[in-house]
Amino acid sequence: MRLIHKKTETKTYDKENEKPVIRVSICTGEQVAGFKNVHSGKFEEVMLIKSAADLEVFRMTYGIEGEIIKEY
Repeated sequence: MRLIHKKTETKTYDKENEKPVIRVSICTGEQVAGFKNVHSGKFEEVMLIKSAADLEVFRMTYGIEGEIIKEY
């Protein structure tokens, strides 16, 4: 049996105009990671966060270090 390892591809985002944000639903607690435009406030969803491992994948994929702001 052959195991296929998915290589984590590093992606980029506009660091001058966007900041990483995790949106959290007040009702359900569902978390969605994405990027918020600092000028317009528009949020672009990237992935659903179900566990700490998902958050780590988000960080590694986009090269994010430090704290990610949560918005409710």
